Amino acid sequence: MSHLERNAPGHIALFMPGLGGGGVERVMCNLARASIDRGYRVDLLVCRNEGSFREQIPPQLKVVALRSSFDWWARCLMLAADPRGVKMWLQAMCFRFLGSGQFRCFPDLLRYLRRERPAALLSAMTKPNFMAVWARQLLGIPNRVVISEHNTFSLTLDSPSKKNRRRRRQLLPPMVKRVYSGADAIVAVSHGVADDLAFATGIPRERITMIYNPIVTSELARQAAASLDHPWLQPGAPPLVLGIGRLHEQKDFPTLLRAFARVRAKRTAHLMILGEADAKHPTLQSELMALAARLGIATHIAFPGFVANPFAYLARAALFVLSSAWEGLPSVLIEALACGCPVVSTDCPSGPREILENGAYGPLVPVGDEAALAEAMLSVLHSPPDRDWLRSRGAIFAANHVADRYLEVLVG
Repeated sequence: MSHLERNAPGHIALFMPGLGGGGVERVMCNLARASIDRGYRVDLLVCRNEGSFREQIPPQLKVVALRSSFDWWARCLMLAADPRGVKMWLQAMCFRFLGSGQFRCFPDLLRYLRRERPAALLSAMTKPNFMAVWARQLLGIPNRVVISEHNTFSLTLDSPSKKNRRRRRQLLPPMVKRVYSGADAIVAVSHGVADDLAFATGIPRERITMIYNPIVTSELARQAAASLDHPWLQPGAPPLVLGIGRLHEQKDFPTLLRAFARVRAKRTAHLMILGEADAKHPTLQSELMALAARLGIATHIAFPGFVANPFAYLARAALFVLSSAWEGLPSVLIEALACGCPVVSTDCPSGPREILENGAYGPLVPVGDEAALAEAMLSVLHSPPDRDWLRSRGAIFAANHVADRYLEVLVG
């Protein structure tokens, strides 16, 4: 490949941790597809070339699996990228954040950027964001670096163990401010995420660009129409309630189970939760099954795991429930609307209130309130909204429109 080809404005790279079955992975792949359709050459960089989403990568998208290096070498390079911040980084070395295995991919990220020289690099999630900025600072390569925040930052500070929580709250916000300020652009996926990131870190709000996620693709309608052979989805079966997401504390599925038990006390229904187990919470599914048994609803609940085509389920379900304690911009809530599925959501930070227009397209209830969640579920099951009306709301998150906004930020 010639030097001019490597520097062509049509080459962009997208960088994320791995290929798990989460919303960020789906969003980045949707953006990659839309960019390829516009004639761009796109590389997808990952620290882990494995996960449930691996089979859904389009063939024209090149996946670059970054190799893991020695931990000490990766740390030395991170310090070299920002020598003036050495005191802050040495403090951070003592807590879990910079001990992450993702950072061991940093040396290979440097090799990739030095070799391929994409015109722009878009990263997603905090650790890839750090590495993207550091790489450009260390190499001095004139590529454009855009970082994106997909979750409510202040609440992610509380998710690790209590032992690390205090140090994380003390050290991570100033680190994020220092590193993120070195990016050409900072993208937040909702107004709530943007406001929270600015408040929690001190980054000026005007430095943060809000772009909704590219969720609704041309393939979604086709996938929603795919056939399904499940007894709970046959004509005459009780209404199916869906929950979708990684089995992680963020999704607060225990509250959904307790609310569903209240629903079952008043009418027949089934609950199905689609989503893979989280590597950091491997026992959560067994804990949820034990809770279902105590609530007396175990025979009315199913955990199929990760499903490659959740849209076919959403198109046939009577109700989708988002029970999360926090989000950024929950893609699955948008996907449910695009499939015409009635929804109920917690009013968690951030995203649901924006997506549902303050509750116009589905009830919003307080986080963790099982009684209010059950009441809203019963109300929607009794009087469901028009499905075409819901689809019209989902259409504003069309991938093609959103991809144009991302490309404006990436390449102008």
